[in-house]
Amino acid sequence: MRVIEAVRFGGPEVLRVKRVPDPHPGPGQVVVEVKVAGVLWIDTVIRRGEAGHLFPVTPPYVPGAGAAGQVTEIGAGTDPSWCGEWVLADVHGAYAEQVPATPGQLIRVPPGVGLREAVALLHDGSTALAVFERAAVRRGERVLVQPAAGGLGTLLVQLAHAAGAYVIGVARGAEKLEMVRALGADAVADYSEPGWTDEVGPVDVAFDGVGGDLGRAAAKLVVTGGRYSNYGWAGGAPVAVDEVRPDVTAYGLEQLREYEPGRRARTERMLRLAARGAVRTVIGQTFPLSRAADAHRALESRCGKGKTLLVI
Repeated sequence: MRVIEAVRFGGPEVLRVKRVPDPHPGPGQVVVEVKVAGVLWIDTVIRRGEAGHLFPVTPPYVPGAGAAGQVTEIGAGTDPSWCGEWVLADVHGAYAEQVPATPGQLIRVPPGVGLREAVALLHDGSTALAVFERAAVRRGERVLVQPAAGGLGTLLVQLAHAAGAYVIGVARGAEKLEMVRALGADAVADYSEPGWTDEVGPVDVAFDGVGGDLGRAAAKLVVTGGRYSNYGWAGGAPVAVDEVRPDVTAYGLEQLREYEPGRRARTERMLRLAARGAVRTVIGQTFPLSRAADAHRALESRCGKGKTLLVI
């Protein structure tokens, strides 16, 4: 089978196609034939060698942390009902045509949800729900989301809208802003334009996946008694809790570690919401497995919308 291997730390060019033996399930395992693999921003950070403090890996390694496909083989002692099931596989090394997994790493994809949509909810959906619930958004509050056009940001916009908040989506470019409005944002602002913070005005809650100067600017917009939540650093270093005013409740990047135990349950909740049309995923760009390097380039250019996927 084919996998994508990061032969060393560096730019997208370090991602190479490699042929390896097909996996076979051991006791208590299954093999999933992968149809779709998710591409996360953190995949690019790990590839550059900049995330060793969070995700220690040593090249060569196979990137990816989640895929969807069909269970094609089961090992000894595995419940035979898994055979033939369409599943999400919450596994590392997902840039591959097949992956081994245990049933504890599998989530059945419910009727009405496509494999692409399911993969888009595996990590982004769980994280969006976690940071949203931690911030305890209330009806009528002004909520800023940046970047609102990313895979996770599009979900936060919808969750805040459904909660009755006044949602302000911040992104770059007219096309992205138009999409964010269609997802339920009441107002939008382009953070590449001067004076965007004046356009946004004060907010009760700021969800920030950009970090850096833009993240600090968003934090300054939060009113006394409000909440600032940093869940990423796509545009600079993550904003630390002690950089935020003491009259604002701040949740830094470290909050993500606290959400690990409930990640499966939150993913299942988001899948149920998607199955009944309460949330929808935005699949912005797809690439074949052999073009994983191009998928990383697309993410790092920050020109795409929504979720980036590898389709096998």
